[in-house]
Amino acid sequence: MEYVALGKTGLQISRLSFGSWLTFGKQIDTSIAEDLMTLAYDNGINFFDNAEIYSRGMSEEVMGKILTKLGWSRDSYIVSSKVFFGSGGQLPTQKGLNRKHVFEACHQALKRLQVDYLDLYLCHRPDKATPIEETVWAMHHLIAQGKVLYWGTSEWSAQEIMEAHMFAKQNHLIGPVVEQPEYNLFTRHKIEVEFEQLYKTVGLGTTIWSPLASGILTGKYNDGFPTETRLGMDGLDWLKEKNFTEGKIQKAIALTKLSAEIGLSLPVLSLAWCLKNNNVSTVILGASKTSQLSENLKAISAQELLTTDVMERIELIMENKPRKPDY
Repeated sequence: MEYVALGKTGLQISRLSFGSWLTFGKQIDTSIAEDLMTLAYDNGINFFDNAEIYSRGMSEEVMGKILTKLGWSRDSYIVSSKVFFGSGGQLPTQKGLNRKHVFEACHQALKRLQVDYLDLYLCHRPDKATPIEETVWAMHHLIAQGKVLYWGTSEWSAQEIMEAHMFAKQNHLIGPVVEQPEYNLFTRHKIEVEFEQLYKTVGLGTTIWSPLASGILTGKYNDGFPTETRLGMDGLDWLKEKNFTEGKIQKAIALTKLSAEIGLSLPVLSLAWCLKNNNVSTVILGASKTSQLSENLKAISAQELLTTDVMERIELIMENKPRKPDY
């Protein structure tokens, strides 16, 4: 396993991490979840990603039970939660980034995860109904109270992140240190263009999600739509419409041929491609089987096979390299 500092912090995070979205408390049972976390930890993964909305709190409950059962030393792993959507409640104070919900959600996450503090606490989406300064103050206070160590954002724009940083700096508060955006061979603009100045100015760290484009980059959809897959789950029609397109399938087929040529599986090539970007702090893996996770862990060593020539061939297949503005 490789480790890097998360953004401008001194926190050493594994370049591959493990997330529970759509699996814990929903797609797989607790025994499989435990096997996956154990396999991840034993292979050097030290970051486990979660959120209040995942399975409406059940994902955090499952992870909390596993963490307690396994008894890993608390100083050996990093655990996160995310706040915005709530855990299922529909009342006005049960969602958003207002001070009340940020505090309540933090306390609820601590209880579900059975930990004394969160290493990372992320604002899951920007909240247009709450001033950014209110959210910055709330996060600063949680850190001052020892309930959170670092805070960040997920799916925020560069402008919103900078507004939070500017307010924090002006008021001597602790600003966000990490952003969690989607990043994969199909979705590239934020990581490669929009955030470019943030890496230089505020030292933004990134914990990327959906590196395999919800399974499209595993090759399992190359020959049609199989049963019992993530994109076939109830309530995920939006994810299917976004990713299961003819254009993406054709590119996945071409990438499958290239990956086989250099001795890699398509998911390993796709993950290694993400890791080749030095602005990616950690790639969040999602798996429902230990065999999937074992295969994906090969991405660390596979980076050396993605030579300049291979990277150029990937670009020719994708034809989507973001154009950077002329500064």
